[in-house]
Amino acid sequence: MTPVNLRIRGLSKSFGGVRALDGVDLTVPMGQVHALLGHNGAGKSTLIKCLGGAFPPDAGTIEVGGTSYTRLTPRESIDAGVAIIFQTLSVVDALTVTENIFLGQEWTRYGRIDRRAQEEVAAGLLTRVAASCSPRDRVGELPVGQRQLVEIAKALSRSAAVLVLDEPTAALSTAESDALAERVEDLRTQGLAIVYVTHLLSEVERLADAVTVLRDGRVTHHSVGQGQTRLRLVEAIAGRPAQESRHPRVSPRAPGPPRLTVDGLHGPGFGPVDLTVAEGERVGLFGLIGSGRTRILESLYGGRRAAGGTVRVGARTVHPARPADALAAGIALVPADRRRQGLFPGLGAQDNALLPSVRPLARAGVRALGAERRVFGALADAVGLRPARPRLPAAAFSGGNQQKLVLGRWINEARQVNVLLLDEPTQGVDVGARREIYEVVSALAADRGTAVLFASSDPEEVVALADRCLIVAEGRIVGELSGAELTEEALLSAIHNPGTGRENGTDDTGTATATGTPAAAPGTDRADLEPSPDGTA
Repeated sequence: MTPVNLRIRGLSKSFGGVRALDGVDLTVPMGQVHALLGHNGAGKSTLIKCLGGAFPPDAGTIEVGGTSYTRLTPRESIDAGVAIIFQTLSVVDALTVTENIFLGQEWTRYGRIDRRAQEEVAAGLLTRVAASCSPRDRVGELPVGQRQLVEIAKALSRSAAVLVLDEPTAALSTAESDALAERVEDLRTQGLAIVYVTHLLSEVERLADAVTVLRDGRVTHHSVGQGQTRLRLVEAIAGRPAQESRHPRVSPRAPGPPRLTVDGLHGPGFGPVDLTVAEGERVGLFGLIGSGRTRILESLYGGRRAAGGTVRVGARTVHPARPADALAAGIALVPADRRRQGLFPGLGAQDNALLPSVRPLARAGVRALGAERRVFGALADAVGLRPARPRLPAAAFSGGNQQKLVLGRWINEARQVNVLLLDEPTQGVDVGARREIYEVVSALAADRGTAVLFASSDPEEVVALADRCLIVAEGRIVGELSGAELTEEALLSAIHNPGTGRENGTDDTGTATATGTPAAAPGTDRADLEPSPDGTA
């Protein structure tokens, strides 16, 4: 019988009157990758924080390596052999790889840190996780994927028996994600019990030996072994048959006249870019991290100063030198990094969602609080905000609901947006919330004629949301896919073989005309992850 590294029984946790965990059971034996799935707000983060000692559970037990606990402190969790790699990495950029691995557990000799011995051990740990960095490299200079491996090496240095990976590929390129998957498979063979939290069902299909789904703090699905269909998992996460939905799927209407026209837009790291988005059309920008997708959107929004080119909204030429210029022309942006660039964590949900709408709703210069409550209520229902509590601070919402607040800022009835820009619109968002966001964006395009231009590195998302997709590599549009040719396979082929799609359209015969340029090598240029100089909140 395989030894059990982690066994959780009857774990419960409440915050005020909200039940975050309700009698959760979870068993992870040695050498198993156990996927933990669920909506944002389903209880995954609370479970992880109880396991890591950040939250004391109200009831239940946590057994690690045969020792049972009713609660853990952070130190007890580490000493028991639990290592948690959060989505936001905890490495210290200014320190070396070795210094990060041994931070808080330095080896000393004659009262001084034994750096040589630490570097020798660090080199062995880096080999064990197949990292390509050196023990003496400065962590802040490493790509995200390598920094993540440093965190895993640090966990192994503390003899971790249970490794928790929380959305580990959220900020990784495709190549880095593939490399991480190989490391996870290696660690499984080394006997670790791995809890793998993800929203990507493709990762579950590739890696998971077992699956547990949480919904509203309870286990609603558990299975061991391969053979779980994606449809069944989607239904378990959403809590309803896949064909059912809060909002009926909106069929795209025929595109109208051009709503956004871009000619020769260029700046540091991108361009020249030519593109058109028609009224009511949803156009995707698909490319690897560092391809220039985000720079294009931020330049259209005024978050980055373009060096040249022309931008027109309808027949009007606009010069978005700053976000205020773009907003005045009806161009709005939902940034990828909602926490740093989109939210005011301490403000309530209503204030976050209606900040740009306070003045339009006001009467004689006085805030119309009744109108604000009414607009927020309608918005919360439209986007499926959970919980729909206007005064609850934004920081208390799950990631998917935070994204709905930022999106709601531009789609409520008090705003008129001509062009909606979305950067990674469902990054870190669960399957159910993702579908709701797609439906809201589709309805916005169909009902109001809003031109939607979104950037994404997820081919599944592009196929689900886009009427048409532009392939981006090295800051340029190198191909186009639409209609029946817009498939996940075609997108992946186009991004790794630029020029296989149609560049800015087709010739008269419909034959592909692009030759394109090579895609940016993963991890070599992470410009799209840099914050905008002017901010986008």
